[in-house]
Amino acid sequence: MLKKQADTIRFLCADMVQAANSGHPGAPMGIADIMVVLSKHLKHNPKDPTWLNRDRLVFSGGHASSLVYSFLYLSGYDVSLEDLKNFRQLGSNTPGHPEIHTPGVEIATGPLGQGVANAVGFAMAAKYAANVLNTPENEIINHKIYCLCGDGDLEEGISYEACALAGRLGLDNLVMIYDSNHITIEGDTAIAWSEDVKVRFEAQGFEVARINGHDYDEIEFALSEAANKDKPYLIIANTSIAKGAGELEGSHNAHGAPLGEEVIRAAKSAAGFDPELKFHVDEDVLIRFRVALERGDLAQAEWNKQLLSLDDEKAEILNGLLNPDLSTIEYPKFDGKKLATRDSNGQIINAIASALPGFIGGSADLAPSNKTELKGMGDFPCGKNIHFGIREHAMAAINNAFARYGLFLPFSATFFIFSDYLKPSARMAALMSLKHFFIFTHDSIGVGEDGPTHQPIEQLSQFRAMPNFYTFRPADGNENVLCWQAALNLDAPSAFVLSRQGLAPLEGGVFGEVKNGAYLLKKSENAKITFVASGSEVELCLKAHEILSGDGIATNVVSAPCFDLLCEQSGEYLNKILDKNSVVIAVEAARGLEWFKFADHVYGMKGFGASGKAAELFSHFGFEPTALSEFAKGVL
Repeated sequence: MLKKQADTIRFLCADMVQAANSGHPGAPMGIADIMVVLSKHLKHNPKDPTWLNRDRLVFSGGHASSLVYSFLYLSGYDVSLEDLKNFRQLGSNTPGHPEIHTPGVEIATGPLGQGVANAVGFAMAAKYAANVLNTPENEIINHKIYCLCGDGDLEEGISYEACALAGRLGLDNLVMIYDSNHITIEGDTAIAWSEDVKVRFEAQGFEVARINGHDYDEIEFALSEAANKDKPYLIIANTSIAKGAGELEGSHNAHGAPLGEEVIRAAKSAAGFDPELKFHVDEDVLIRFRVALERGDLAQAEWNKQLLSLDDEKAEILNGLLNPDLSTIEYPKFDGKKLATRDSNGQIINAIASALPGFIGGSADLAPSNKTELKGMGDFPCGKNIHFGIREHAMAAINNAFARYGLFLPFSATFFIFSDYLKPSARMAALMSLKHFFIFTHDSIGVGEDGPTHQPIEQLSQFRAMPNFYTFRPADGNENVLCWQAALNLDAPSAFVLSRQGLAPLEGGVFGEVKNGAYLLKKSENAKITFVASGSEVELCLKAHEILSGDGIATNVVSAPCFDLLCEQSGEYLNKILDKNSVVIAVEAARGLEWFKFADHVYGMKGFGASGKAAELFSHFGFEPTALSEFAKGVL
């Protein structure tokens, strides 16, 4: 029966890829035996994919999506046989790589290695949830995280980062199953990879088992052993890609292309299946898989009874995690204070963390510089400060999983220049609309003496170009508060791009609000010039405004802390803050080419920065009042 179940999965996957005339049949067919045995160990409820205490199953190799969807359909999730037939079609419930709109998909794993770090993140989230919710008498959180990964995932650097942290933290709730088929698109993995994975993971703090990935007894034994571990557990499963596919079994040609009708028919015949039937599932096979419905219902019902016995303190914590009350945040006030926005931000996130039990995060070894320490709130796994080490990419992917877990509002912090190292994970956060907050300090040439290698120039443009991602660059502490209030109400990731140098406090605006992305700070009758700027350059524009006004040139000043929100405003609002009868000049100590959407001229960086004192650099590159006012006169 186990073989029949596995072959059913194999042929569903092969039929899906064949019908779509695109996809990856090899890995799903190779992992099918493992998937059948694993399905017996999973604690989940297909009727309620959001049940908090379910096991999480992460498919890091997202190209094996036909396996994901076959498993979800067979188990009884809201994925139909018709969905399988529409694999990889526009608007379908079964896209080419897993996306979270498909019921039962825990997290979107596109680029290889993301899912490994996501799995580590889920395991970390579960550990923290258990520490704040569990008592010796009542284990509210006691589930496992399973991750199916392949050669490609483990070659990616992000997997090194994440697994090293998993080993350091001793995540005994993490089970990684490595589909070791020794095949990549170009051929055998040996052409570019020869390391001993077992030794590598043991060095990182994992316990490692090695099995035949097609031997049901070995698979069963290895998975049963997962319950007894006191450290993360890697199961190296030696498999054949495209198992059962005749001459294509074991070939790299089976990785990313349909097998062909003849190969599929021959494979079905060899397994005792009717070669003419497509997308076929025998009743006895379906019954075996659909046991998950009854088992899941029972497990969740028992868990719900546990919730009833929670003491008042734990019940209040759980409610605060599930339903964060933003109205309880007591934001600091920064009137009259000249502060770097990284400093004001540090005070703000401490206020948020004090009010919201689910607000948690950390820095990639830069907390003292990022000002992100949550004071008096302890260190992970019992406290809210997570020490990620120098692992920007893994940090962001781990926190994506925290955001998907269902209880947490995570933040990731580093220097803005190092955002390049985590961009793929930030993109996945945007694609999934995760409430994940990125704190990027040292935002411009104001970094100073560290020089151009550490001075971000094009990064603002990069993040503003990303759909469904909101980049805030506040000009003072009070604006920073308003940016956070806006971000906490968005169903999308946000970034806070913050200064190292002190910024003078702003006076109140004359029209508009921060939540609209930009607002008028200074308005003049019959203005000839409108400056629009963000962050430290707002103060520069105010000084240039004074010079130009003294010369009889009427000038407006717009503070634009969020370009992305500004792009969403109506034409009426835009016309009120960006005077069409004036020359609009966007000012940023960055590349800033996106400002041509609104501006006639962009006063920005034309190249990289330099090493020197911040004040000298701003003057050297023309970011000082006289140079800007002369530029404006020249434009006129």
